[in-house]
Amino acid sequence: MCRSFGVGPEGTETQRRTASTRERVWRNGRKLEPLWLNAAIPCNGVNSIRTSVRKVTGATDNSGRVAAVLNGHTYPVLILLPPSEKKSPIAGPAITVYTGVLYQGLGWSTLPKAAQNRGAKAITIISAKYGAISPTTLIKAYKEKIDNNAMRPIVGTVLDKNKAELIIDCRSSTYQSVWRSPVEKTIEIKVFTKVGGVKKKITHMSKKTRGEVVRAILISKTTPKDPAHLAQILKPSFTCTLLKGDEANPWVLEVYV
Repeated sequence: MCRSFGVGPEGTETQRRTASTRERVWRNGRKLEPLWLNAAIPCNGVNSIRTSVRKVTGATDNSGRVAAVLNGHTYPVLILLPPSEKKSPIAGPAITVYTGVLYQGLGWSTLPKAAQNRGAKAITIISAKYGAISPTTLIKAYKEKIDNNAMRPIVGTVLDKNKAELIIDCRSSTYQSVWRSPVEKTIEIKVFTKVGGVKKKITHMSKKTRGEVVRAILISKTTPKDPAHLAQILKPSFTCTLLKGDEANPWVLEVYV
Protein backbone atom coordinates (compact mmCIF):
# COMPACT_ATOMS: atom_id res chain seq x y z
CA MET A 1 0.00 0.00 0.00
CA CYS A 2 1.39 3.40 -0.97
CA ARG A 3 1.47 6.13 1.66
CA SER A 4 2.02 9.87 1.43
CA PHE A 5 4.64 11.30 3.72
CA GLY A 6 3.35 14.78 4.37
CA VAL A 7 3.22 15.93 8.03
CA GLY A 8 -0.19 15.18 9.54
CA PRO A 9 -1.96 14.16 12.72
CA GLU A 10 -0.54 10.63 12.64
CA GLY A 11 2.99 11.88 13.34
CA THR A 12 6.02 13.38 11.67
CA GLU A 13 7.40 12.23 8.33
CA THR A 14 10.37 10.56 10.10
CA GLN A 15 8.04 8.61 12.41
CA ARG A 16 5.95 7.35 9.51
CA ARG A 17 9.08 6.29 7.58
CA THR A 18 10.26 4.31 10.61
CA ALA A 19 6.86 2.61 10.95
CA SER A 20 6.85 1.75 7.26
CA THR A 21 10.30 0.17 7.58
CA ARG A 22 9.18 -1.94 10.53
CA GLU A 23 6.18 -3.10 8.49
CA ARG A 24 8.44 -4.29 5.68
CA VAL A 25 10.90 -6.06 8.01
CA TRP A 26 8.22 -7.77 10.12
CA ARG A 27 5.09 -9.18 8.50
CA ASN A 28 2.64 -11.57 10.12
CA GLY A 29 5.03 -12.01 13.03
CA ARG A 30 7.82 -13.28 10.77
CA LYS A 31 11.05 -11.43 10.04
CA LEU A 32 11.69 -11.00 6.34
CA GLU A 33 15.25 -11.42 5.09
CA PRO A 34 16.63 -9.18 2.36
CA LEU A 35 16.01 -10.46 -1.18
CA TRP A 36 19.67 -11.37 -1.81
CA LEU A 37 19.60 -13.88 1.04
CA ASN A 38 16.85 -15.81 -0.75
CA ALA A 39 18.62 -16.04 -4.10
CA ALA A 40 19.55 -19.74 -3.82
CA ILE A 41 17.85 -21.91 -6.44
CA PRO A 42 17.39 -25.68 -6.03
CA CYS A 43 19.28 -27.80 -8.48
CA ASN A 44 16.96 -30.82 -8.98
CA GLY A 45 18.30 -32.65 -5.95
CA VAL A 46 21.93 -31.92 -6.81
CA ASN A 47 23.95 -29.52 -4.67
CA SER A 48 22.24 -26.13 -4.72
CA ILE A 49 24.25 -23.10 -5.78
CA ARG A 50 23.82 -19.83 -3.86
CA THR A 51 24.30 -17.11 -6.41
CA SER A 52 22.83 -13.82 -7.49
CA VAL A 53 19.81 -13.52 -9.76
CA ARG A 54 22.03 -11.59 -12.15
CA LYS A 55 24.33 -14.59 -12.61
CA VAL A 56 21.45 -17.07 -12.95
CA THR A 57 19.86 -15.16 -15.78
CA GLY A 58 23.07 -14.24 -17.53
CA ALA A 59 21.64 -10.74 -17.82
CA THR A 60 24.93 -8.91 -18.38
CA ASP A 61 26.97 -8.95 -21.55
CA ASN A 62 30.04 -10.79 -20.23
CA SER A 63 29.09 -12.24 -16.84
CA GLY A 64 26.99 -14.94 -18.48
CA ARG A 65 30.01 -16.26 -20.34
CA VAL A 66 31.92 -16.99 -17.17
CA ALA A 67 29.03 -17.97 -14.90
CA ALA A 68 29.82 -20.89 -12.61
CA VAL A 69 33.32 -21.60 -13.90
CA LEU A 70 34.43 -25.08 -12.93
CA ASN A 71 37.03 -25.15 -10.19
CA GLY A 72 39.24 -27.76 -11.84
CA HIS A 73 38.11 -31.22 -13.00
CA THR A 74 39.46 -33.94 -10.72
CA TYR A 75 37.15 -36.87 -11.60
CA PRO A 76 38.97 -39.77 -13.38
CA VAL A 77 36.79 -39.36 -16.48
CA LEU A 78 35.91 -36.16 -18.34
CA ILE A 79 32.90 -36.40 -20.68
CA LEU A 80 32.66 -33.46 -23.07
CA LEU A 81 29.23 -32.57 -24.43
CA PRO A 82 28.03 -29.85 -26.79
CA PRO A 83 24.98 -27.76 -25.89
CA SER A 84 21.72 -28.15 -27.79
CA GLU A 85 19.81 -25.66 -29.90
CA LYS A 86 16.57 -26.80 -28.30
CA LYS A 87 16.20 -25.54 -24.74
CA SER A 88 13.64 -25.42 -21.98
CA PRO A 89 12.24 -21.92 -21.35
CA ILE A 90 12.61 -22.54 -17.61
CA ALA A 91 15.93 -21.46 -16.10
CA GLY A 92 17.70 -24.12 -14.04
CA PRO A 93 20.59 -26.60 -14.08
CA ALA A 94 22.13 -26.82 -17.55
CA ILE A 95 21.35 -30.53 -17.82
CA THR A 96 17.63 -29.71 -17.63
CA VAL A 97 17.74 -26.58 -19.81
CA TYR A 98 19.31 -28.37 -22.77
CA THR A 99 16.59 -30.59 -24.24
CA GLY A 100 17.86 -31.49 -27.71
CA VAL A 101 18.30 -34.93 -29.25
CA LEU A 102 21.54 -35.76 -27.40
CA TYR A 103 20.01 -34.88 -24.06
CA GLN A 104 16.90 -36.87 -24.87
CA GLY A 105 19.12 -39.88 -25.48
CA LEU A 106 20.91 -39.23 -22.19
CA GLY A 107 17.60 -39.10 -20.31
CA TRP A 108 19.00 -37.40 -17.21
CA SER A 109 15.74 -37.29 -15.26
CA THR A 110 15.36 -41.08 -15.46
CA LEU A 111 18.92 -41.91 -14.44
CA PRO A 112 19.42 -43.51 -11.01
CA LYS A 113 20.65 -41.05 -8.39
CA ALA A 114 24.10 -42.67 -8.30
CA ALA A 115 24.42 -42.25 -12.08
CA GLN A 116 23.39 -38.60 -11.81
CA ASN A 117 26.06 -38.07 -9.17
CA ARG A 118 28.67 -39.59 -11.48
CA GLY A 119 27.44 -37.41 -14.33
CA ALA A 120 27.60 -34.27 -12.24
CA LYS A 121 31.29 -34.99 -11.61
CA ALA A 122 32.25 -36.26 -15.06
CA ILE A 123 30.34 -34.14 -17.58
CA THR A 124 31.42 -30.75 -18.86
CA ILE A 125 29.21 -28.96 -21.38
CA ILE A 126 30.76 -26.45 -23.78
CA SER A 127 28.22 -23.64 -24.06
CA ALA A 128 28.23 -20.85 -26.65
CA LYS A 129 27.14 -18.41 -23.95
CA TYR A 130 28.44 -19.73 -20.64
CA GLY A 131 31.69 -21.46 -21.56
CA ALA A 132 32.71 -24.72 -19.85
CA ILE A 133 29.95 -25.58 -17.39
CA SER A 134 28.90 -28.52 -15.26
CA PRO A 135 25.46 -30.18 -15.54
CA THR A 136 24.40 -28.39 -12.35
CA THR A 137 25.43 -24.89 -13.45
CA LEU A 138 22.39 -22.63 -13.36
CA ILE A 139 21.60 -21.11 -16.75
CA LYS A 140 18.66 -19.82 -18.75
CA ALA A 141 17.66 -20.46 -22.36
CA TYR A 142 19.51 -18.43 -24.96
CA LYS A 143 20.04 -18.10 -28.69
CA GLU A 144 23.68 -17.57 -29.47
CA LYS A 145 26.23 -18.96 -31.90
CA ILE A 146 29.60 -19.76 -30.47
CA ASP A 147 32.42 -17.34 -31.13
CA ASN A 148 35.35 -19.76 -31.20
CA ASN A 149 38.05 -17.11 -30.94
CA ALA A 150 36.42 -15.38 -27.98
CA MET A 151 35.46 -18.57 -26.17
CA ARG A 152 38.72 -20.50 -26.70
CA PRO A 153 40.72 -18.83 -23.88
CA ILE A 154 37.72 -18.91 -21.53
CA VAL A 155 37.19 -22.65 -21.98
CA GLY A 156 40.93 -23.32 -21.98
CA THR A 157 41.34 -21.61 -18.62
CA VAL A 158 38.98 -24.21 -17.18
CA LEU A 159 39.81 -27.40 -19.08
CA ASP A 160 43.58 -27.02 -19.30
CA LYS A 161 43.65 -27.75 -15.56
CA ASN A 162 41.64 -30.96 -15.75
CA LYS A 163 43.19 -34.06 -14.16
CA ALA A 164 41.10 -36.68 -15.93
CA GLU A 165 42.77 -39.94 -16.91
CA LEU A 166 40.36 -40.44 -19.82
CA ILE A 167 38.49 -37.84 -21.90
CA ILE A 168 35.38 -39.01 -23.75
CA ASP A 169 34.61 -36.47 -26.46
CA CYS A 170 31.00 -36.36 -27.67
CA ARG A 171 31.22 -32.86 -29.16
CA SER A 172 30.59 -31.82 -32.73
CA SER A 173 33.52 -30.50 -34.77
CA THR A 174 32.43 -26.90 -34.11
CA TYR A 175 32.78 -27.30 -30.37
CA GLN A 176 35.89 -29.48 -30.62
CA SER A 177 37.75 -26.54 -32.15
CA VAL A 178 37.12 -24.46 -29.03
CA TRP A 179 39.35 -26.74 -26.95
CA ARG A 180 41.63 -29.47 -28.26
CA SER A 181 41.92 -32.21 -25.69
CA PRO A 182 45.21 -34.13 -25.25
CA VAL A 183 45.09 -36.81 -27.96
CA GLU A 184 46.91 -39.44 -25.90
CA LYS A 185 44.03 -39.75 -23.43
CA THR A 186 41.07 -38.71 -25.61
CA ILE A 187 38.55 -40.96 -27.31
CA GLU A 188 36.02 -39.49 -29.73
CA ILE A 189 32.59 -41.05 -30.13
CA LYS A 190 31.56 -41.24 -33.80
CA VAL A 191 28.36 -42.79 -35.07
CA PHE A 192 27.93 -44.69 -38.35
CA THR A 193 25.57 -47.02 -40.11
CA LYS A 194 26.15 -49.58 -42.83
CA VAL A 195 24.15 -49.61 -46.03
CA GLY A 196 24.86 -52.54 -48.31
CA GLY A 197 28.02 -53.20 -46.35
CA VAL A 198 29.27 -49.64 -46.88
CA LYS A 199 30.01 -47.47 -43.85
CA LYS A 200 28.11 -44.19 -43.82
CA LYS A 201 28.34 -41.39 -41.29
CA ILE A 202 25.18 -40.27 -39.51
CA THR A 203 24.71 -36.58 -38.76
CA HIS A 204 21.68 -35.39 -36.80
CA MET A 205 20.55 -38.66 -35.22
CA SER A 206 24.12 -39.42 -34.16
CA LYS A 207 23.48 -36.99 -31.31
CA LYS A 208 20.85 -39.33 -29.87
CA THR A 209 23.28 -42.26 -29.98
CA ARG A 210 25.98 -40.19 -28.27
CA GLY A 211 23.49 -39.39 -25.54
CA GLU A 212 22.70 -43.09 -25.16
CA VAL A 213 26.42 -43.87 -24.97
CA VAL A 214 26.89 -41.34 -22.16
CA ARG A 215 23.88 -42.82 -20.38
CA ALA A 216 25.39 -46.31 -20.55
CA ILE A 217 28.69 -44.99 -19.18
CA LEU A 218 26.99 -43.31 -16.23
CA ILE A 219 24.80 -46.32 -15.43
CA SER A 220 27.81 -48.63 -15.44
CA LYS A 221 29.23 -49.14 -11.98
CA THR A 222 32.69 -49.42 -13.52
CA THR A 223 34.59 -46.24 -14.34
CA PRO A 224 36.45 -46.65 -17.67
CA LYS A 225 40.20 -46.37 -17.24
CA ASP A 226 41.26 -46.22 -20.90
CA PRO A 227 39.77 -46.50 -24.42
CA ALA A 228 39.90 -50.30 -24.48
CA HIS A 229 38.15 -50.49 -21.13
CA LEU A 230 35.45 -48.09 -22.39
CA ALA A 231 34.84 -50.31 -25.42
CA GLN A 232 34.39 -53.32 -23.10
CA ILE A 233 31.84 -51.43 -20.99
CA LEU A 234 29.80 -50.42 -24.06
CA LYS A 235 30.08 -53.72 -25.94
CA PRO A 236 26.95 -55.33 -24.37
CA SER A 237 24.76 -52.43 -25.58
CA PHE A 238 26.42 -51.22 -28.79
CA THR A 239 28.20 -52.51 -31.87
CA CYS A 240 31.57 -50.79 -31.66
CA THR A 241 34.92 -50.63 -33.38
CA LEU A 242 37.88 -49.16 -31.51
CA LEU A 243 40.50 -47.31 -33.55
CA LYS A 244 43.83 -46.57 -31.94
CA GLY A 245 45.10 -43.00 -31.95
CA ASP A 246 48.56 -41.72 -32.71
CA GLU A 247 50.70 -38.71 -31.92
CA ALA A 248 48.43 -36.39 -33.90
CA ASN A 249 44.99 -37.99 -33.53
CA PRO A 250 42.90 -39.23 -30.62
CA TRP A 251 41.40 -42.68 -30.23
CA VAL A 252 38.04 -43.17 -31.97
CA LEU A 253 35.17 -45.41 -30.92
CA GLU A 254 32.97 -46.06 -33.92
CA VAL A 255 29.42 -46.89 -32.85
CA TYR A 256 27.15 -48.54 -35.44
CA VAL A 257 23.37 -48.21 -35.46
